[in-house]
Amino acid sequence: MAELTTQKLLSRGLSGLGTPILILVLLAMMILPMPTLLLDILFTFNISLALVVLLATVYATRPLDFAVFPTILLVATLMRLALNVASTRVVLINGHTGAGAAGQVIESFGSVVIGGNYAVGLVVFAILVIINFVVVTKGAGRISEVSARFTLDAMPGKQMAIDADLNAGLLSQEEARTRRQEVSHEADFYGAMDGASKFVRGDAVAGLLILLINILGGVAIGMGQHGLDFATAMRYYALLTIGDGLVAQIPALLLSTSAAIMVTRQNAVQNMGEQLVSQLVTNPKALFVSGGVLFVMGIIPGMPHFAFLFLAFAAFGLGYMVRSKRQQEAEAQAEQELQQIDAPETPKIKELSWEDVPPVDQIGLEVGYRLIPMVDPAQDGKLMGRIKGVRKKISQELGFLISPVHIRDNLDLSPNAYRIAILGATVGEAEVYPDKEMAINPGQVFGSLEGIATHDPAFGLEAVWINSDQKDNAQALGYTVVDASTVIATHLSHLIQNHAAELFGHEEAEQMLKGLAKSAPKLAETLVPDNISLGTLVKVLQSLLVEQVPLKDMRTIAETLAEFSNRSQDPAVLTSAVRIALSRLIVQNINGLAPEIPVVTLSPDLEQILQQSLTTGGGEVGIEPGLADRIQSSLKDVVAQQEAAGQPAILLTAPALRPSLAKFARFGIKGLHVLSYQEIPDNKQIKVIATVGNSN
Repeated sequence: MAELTTQKLLSRGLSGLGTPILILVLLAMMILPMPTLLLDILFTFNISLALVVLLATVYATRPLDFAVFPTILLVATLMRLALNVASTRVVLINGHTGAGAAGQVIESFGSVVIGGNYAVGLVVFAILVIINFVVVTKGAGRISEVSARFTLDAMPGKQMAIDADLNAGLLSQEEARTRRQEVSHEADFYGAMDGASKFVRGDAVAGLLILLINILGGVAIGMGQHGLDFATAMRYYALLTIGDGLVAQIPALLLSTSAAIMVTRQNAVQNMGEQLVSQLVTNPKALFVSGGVLFVMGIIPGMPHFAFLFLAFAAFGLGYMVRSKRQQEAEAQAEQELQQIDAPETPKIKELSWEDVPPVDQIGLEVGYRLIPMVDPAQDGKLMGRIKGVRKKISQELGFLISPVHIRDNLDLSPNAYRIAILGATVGEAEVYPDKEMAINPGQVFGSLEGIATHDPAFGLEAVWINSDQKDNAQALGYTVVDASTVIATHLSHLIQNHAAELFGHEEAEQMLKGLAKSAPKLAETLVPDNISLGTLVKVLQSLLVEQVPLKDMRTIAETLAEFSNRSQDPAVLTSAVRIALSRLIVQNINGLAPEIPVVTLSPDLEQILQQSLTTGGGEVGIEPGLADRIQSSLKDVVAQQEAAGQPAILLTAPALRPSLAKFARFGIKGLHVLSYQEIPDNKQIKVIATVGNSN
C-alpha cells in the first residue's frame, strides 16, 4: 500500500514537468551540437508527427474533437525550427566532408529524392515553398480569420437561443451549460486557429530564408576555411542544405494541409472520408456525365486513349454500382413498409414509472402559432426579454424569486391567442395582434380611433387594436399605446402579483431563511424550528402575500414571529402581529408619504353587530345577505369616489374584524384596502371621509 501511494505521488510530481522538459530540449537543440544519429531520429520523428496529425484531422468527426490542434501546430513548428538550427550547425561544420556529413536522412533527401542534382533540388524546394506559402497557408489563414470573426459574431445569438430553449423547458440546466461550453470552446478554437496559421505562414518564410543563408554561408566556409573550389563547395553545401530544407518543408506542408483541412471542416458528426463518400459519389448522374466527357476526350485522335478511356469506364462502373445500391435500398425500404402494413400491430407494453408523470409548471404560458415569433429570439422576439424583466421586477418587489415561465406553443388555441396558467390551472387568456398596437383608454381621451375594439386583459380598460402608423395620432388623443409583447407581459405581471401566495412554498421559505442567515445567523437558526415550524412560517408568509404585503423586510418578520411565537402558534394571530410590525411599509405602499390618511369607518352599531357575529361564528364574521349587499354597495361607492379623486380607498376597522372584512373586500370590492387601528403609524393623521352604517 505504501509503495502504491509513493508511485501515485511520484506520478503526480512528474505530471507537470512535460512543458519545462520540452522547452529545455528545444533550447538544447538550438544551443548544443548534436550527433548525426540523434538528428536522424528527430527528423524521422518530425515526419511521423506530421503524418499522425494529418490522419487525426482526417478522421476527426468534428473540429472541436481535435481542439488541441493549434497547440500541436505551434509545438511542431518550434521543434522544426530548432531542428533547422541544429542541422545548420552540423552542415556548416562538417559539410566539407561530403554528402553524408549531416546524417542519413538529409543525405537521402539530397541524393535520392532530387537525384543528387542541386539545381533540381532548388526548383523542387521552390515549388514546395510556393505551394505551402501561397496556396495552402494563405488560404487556411484566410479561412481561419473569417471563421473566427463569424463565430465570435454569432456567439450572442447562439447564447440567446440556448436561453430561449432553457426558458421554454426544451433544455435542462445541465444541457444548457454543456451547449454554452461548446459555443465558448468553438469560439476559442477558431480564434486559436487564426493565430496558429500565422506560425505556419512564418515557418514557410523562415524555411526559404534559412535555405539561402545556408547555401551562401556554406560556400563561403567551404572556400575560405577548407580550401574547396566553388563548384565542389556548391555541390556539397547546396545538396546538404536542400536535403535539410526538404526534410523540414515536407512536414511543414503536411501540417499546413492539416490546418487547411481542419478549418474547412463542418461541424457534422462524420469524419472526412465518410463526408466525401456520402456527398461526392452518391449521385450516379454526375458519374455517368463525367464518364461520358472522359470517353469523348479519349477517342479524340492524339489524346492518351488508355488513360482517358480507363477513367471513363471506371466512372461508368462506379455510377452503375451506386445506382444499383440505391435501387436495392429503395426496394428493401418499400418491402419493409409493406411488411409493417401487413403485420398486425403488437404494441409493447411499457411499465409505468414516475417519469410518466410530468411535473406541473408553476407558471406556464401557451401561445398560438402566430405568436411563436414573439417568443423566438432568432426571429427578433421581444417577449422573452419582457418576461425576464417582469420576473426580476416582481421578485424585487415581493422579496422572493419568482419561478421561470415555461413557454410552449399550443395548436388547440386560436392563432392569436395566449393562455396563462398558475400551477396547471388557467388564470387568464386573451388575444393579441403581433402586427398591431393596443391603444388603451386611461379614462379621458379626446377622440375615437378606428380599429378592433377590445379590452386591456390586465385591468379591463377599454382599448382598440390599431395599425402602427396610427400610434402618434392615438397618443395625441390621450390614449396609452403599447405593443403586443407589452400587453402579454403586463397581463402576466398582474396575474403573478395576484397569485403570488400560490407560487410561494416551502422551497422559497427555505431560500429566504438562507438569505436571512447571512445578515442575522442566530435569528435564522432559532426561528425554525425552535420558535415556529416551517409549515407555520409558510402559512404566515402566504397570508401576507394574499393581502399584497411584500416580504422584503424578512428580518422584521422573523423578529416579530420569534417574539409572538410564545403567545400563539395560530398563523392568523401571527400574521396580524407581523402586519402591525410592517405597518409603515404597508401604509406607504397604499398612501405613499402623505402625512394624512383618508379612511372609511364603520358606524358603532354596525361594528357592534359584526363583533357579535364574530363571537357566535367561531372566529368568522357572519353577515346577513341583505346587510352584506348594502355594505358592499356603500363601500363600492366610496371606492369609486376615491378613485375619481386620485386617492386610495381605505377601510379602518377593529383589529378583530380586519381579517374577515379584508377577505370580504378582496372577493367583492376591488381596490379597497382594509386596515386595523393598530396598523396606523404614529406619525400619520387619520381623516374620516365617510362612515358606513347599517342604514345604508
